[in-house]
Amino acid sequence: MRLDLEDYEVRDADRVLTPALAIYPSIVDANIEATLRLAGGDPNRWRPHIKTAKLAFVMRRLIHHGVDAFKCSTTLELRSACEAGARDVLVAYPMVGPAARRVIELAGEYPDVSISALVENELQAASWRGSRIGMFIDVNPGMDRTGIAQQRLEDIVRLARSLEAQYRGLHYYDGHVHAEDLQERQTAAWRGYDQLLAIVSALRKSGIDTREVITSGTPPFPAALQYPGFANGGFVHQVSPGTIVYSDFTSMGQLPEEYGYRPAALVIATVVSHPAPGIATCDAGHKSVSADAGAPTCIVAGRPGLTALKPSEEHLPLRAAEKSDLPAIGERLYLVPRHVCPTVNNFDEALIIERGRIAGLERVTARGHESPLVGARATVG
Repeated sequence: MRLDLEDYEVRDADRVLTPALAIYPSIVDANIEATLRLAGGDPNRWRPHIKTAKLAFVMRRLIHHGVDAFKCSTTLELRSACEAGARDVLVAYPMVGPAARRVIELAGEYPDVSISALVENELQAASWRGSRIGMFIDVNPGMDRTGIAQQRLEDIVRLARSLEAQYRGLHYYDGHVHAEDLQERQTAAWRGYDQLLAIVSALRKSGIDTREVITSGTPPFPAALQYPGFANGGFVHQVSPGTIVYSDFTSMGQLPEEYGYRPAALVIATVVSHPAPGIATCDAGHKSVSADAGAPTCIVAGRPGLTALKPSEEHLPLRAAEKSDLPAIGERLYLVPRHVCPTVNNFDEALIIERGRIAGLERVTARGHESPLVGARATVG
């Protein structure tokens, strides 16, 4: 992957205390528009997971393009989406106990937002009964992270029937479908969607109407948009990739170049040391650029001769292929994360870069979590 430095270089970067998160709104907009093209121009086909976007500033850009239904994983993300103007938010994470009570509390604070939750058993469902929270049954497509196994048709039908009017539909996150070969990926995804439609059919035969079906993170979402069964299934189908709002070097390798996605969130770092021949160290360790996907944690825009090595907390060493590739101490580097979602979560604020200059500073609104105390959260004892 080759990235032009001129697309990312900040002319007034001498003002920046690094490491710093930089977001490029024009590229964010282009990535949103690319997704809507793939969705046939219909914003209602896309319910992005905002664990990536994180900023109310970016959520509002999605809403401006007509994308106003979201997924989230935390109560802080839920609150941020509601504050940004979301119409509909699914808490796509199993919420129990105080977390469920906080979701209900937020639903009361934002009565104009349609809020729903995932359930896979009666215990979870009991948390939402009597509230205005809608419920999606979380179906496990074989990823074995959450959900009720897709083979358990009778159990799914029984659970849906018990939800009564609060039942909204099915959630089916096939995140394990990420084969490098696109045709192989589509074949695997479509095989799963055939099973998903069998669940919809079983529910229908039991007199239960499934109004909505939500599938697909970044790798399989193009296959989901092209699956014929979703076009005429008698329900609203949405895909839910979030990474593509910013893109990263992993997702760029997973999606065809002709889709037009480009990285829109980078980390600006400074070279601080030459500890060994051919090695330069910059100030973007794994507390800045997430290492959860392994090394290399990033690539350097405009510098193909540099390879990121294993980071420590504050240090990121880079190996130069040639002596001429070695950056000088004090030089600014522009890092494209391997996994952008947790990288954004590492920062309190983001620089907004327009036309090569700093246009502003925006808070990473949904970073971290809310206070751990529910109810009278500011007091103890």
